[in-house]
Amino acid sequence: MTSSDSHTIRTLLVDDHALFRESVAAALAVEPSIVIEHCASIREGLQLLAVRSFDVVLLDHDLGNERASQFLPAAREAGFTGRVLIVTAWVSDTEANRLIRQGVAGIFLKEAPLGELIESIRAVAQGRGPTSDWKTCRLEQDQRSALSTPIFNDRQRRVLRFVVEGLSNKEIAWRLQISESYVKAILQSLFEKTGVRTRGQLVRVAFEQYEDQL
Repeated sequence: MTSSDSHTIRTLLVDDHALFRESVAAALAVEPSIVIEHCASIREGLQLLAVRSFDVVLLDHDLGNERASQFLPAAREAGFTGRVLIVTAWVSDTEANRLIRQGVAGIFLKEAPLGELIESIRAVAQGRGPTSDWKTCRLEQDQRSALSTPIFNDRQRRVLRFVVEGLSNKEIAWRLQISESYVKAILQSLFEKTGVRTRGQLVRVAFEQYEDQL
């Protein structure tokens, strides 16, 4: 019996953050129409696709050393015929458009409620787009950002410049004559102000949104 016959949506969640992955998987597991499995990497996801059939893959955009754009070509080559919904905290417009051109079903932002994710999974499984439109969410983010653009202090600005240049924490600490732990604290404050969670995202956001403050 196929999933469409039984109205069960076989779903795979791929996300490298264990707390998020396990929490969302546990919440989705109680839905009678969803069967959920999860893993932490594209490599593990492809291994699961090789032995089991899934209707929908929920895929994080930033998986450490892996990117969502690597998944779909490899999955199609392996025979995956289901749909992919990107579930991410942040993605640039350029990367979002690339993923959509690759054929993902949509992009769902993690700031949306769990109920919207569940409805989006059902919509995607039925061949429709997600109920939460990432472009609308991005517009709302931009509007909030315009009202509360982060103002970096001098030290944060200098650390941000060094991160953009590709310096390590140790090198930044030496340049500024401060401790490495202090550099980490400043980086954390930059993450919080810009709403990102990795150095790579910080660099992209710095160029795309705060170039005038570098």
